Amino acid sequence: MTSMRWLLLSGLLALLAGCGQSTVVTRKPVERPVARPQSGTPSVPSYTVQRGDTLYGIAFRHRLDFKDVAEWNGIRPPYLIYPGQVLRLRAAGAPDRSTVTASVPRPSTPVIDRRPVTGSGTVERIATAPAGKPPVPAREPPVPQTSTPPVDTAAPAVSTTPAASVGSGAPIWRWPTSGDVVSGFVAGDPTRQGINIAGSAGQVVHAAASGVVVYSGAGLIGYGELVIVKHNDEFLSAYGHNRKRLVAEGEQVRAGQPIAEMGRSGAARDMLHFEIRRKGKPVDPLAHLPRR
Repeated sequence: MTSMRWLLLSGLLALLAGCGQSTVVTRKPVERPVARPQSGTPSVPSYTVQRGDTLYGIAFRHRLDFKDVAEWNGIRPPYLIYPGQVLRLRAAGAPDRSTVTASVPRPSTPVIDRRPVTGSGTVERIATAPAGKPPVPAREPPVPQTSTPPVDTAAPAVSTTPAASVGSGAPIWRWPTSGDVVSGFVAGDPTRQGINIAGSAGQVVHAAASGVVVYSGAGLIGYGELVIVKHNDEFLSAYGHNRKRLVAEGEQVRAGQPIAEMGRSGAARDMLHFEIRRKGKPVDPLAHLPRR
């Protein structure tokens, strides 16, 4: 009897031992496809034109020469651009020195900008056109002349380059306003690309040299009410933080002519932010302005 119990107990223990064994199954990890960069030409930095942009303003914002931007994109005078158009900000194959790429919704209905232009200055026009369609060329208003018939408005306007934009070399500069310089130029510092001249609200801001107004607006962040004057193929001057602009795009201005009233748009105090740019690059205005 005792032996019988022992046999039963031994069999039960053997059965429990068999049930307690486990089998470990190892599986090879599933290989997931890894995204690899595709070989080819690196993308060129670009900017998508927004309504109200001008070629000069875009080039100024990215510290580029407007002539280079026009050449990279096959744009010829009068430098027509339109919202939704994607502009190269660097020549294909050149080192990447670009800044920001922006995008905007593409418009759906065509609108032609027909702002009048005073004087003989040439400034680009912006037409709103549907995506994928070429811009609608804007026309210059006819200029009455005594010896020649009026311009035929049925034909595309032919742009003439103003005398102020012909040639090269530094213009004869003059101070754009009176006041103390409270902030100087620092090369390579994007926040100090010019000088700040302190003054009072409403103080007159003068053109630092003769030229044509290529930008008059408030579309460039950080500059407030801004005026940009093109003096020749190399030099531009910029006047920011005004409370009021007195000139329009395309207008010819003389050295010393009032072009704005000082203010604090985009600034903490009443002052003029003044820049001189040569071939799109900021230079120290104090190296060009006469000593006081």
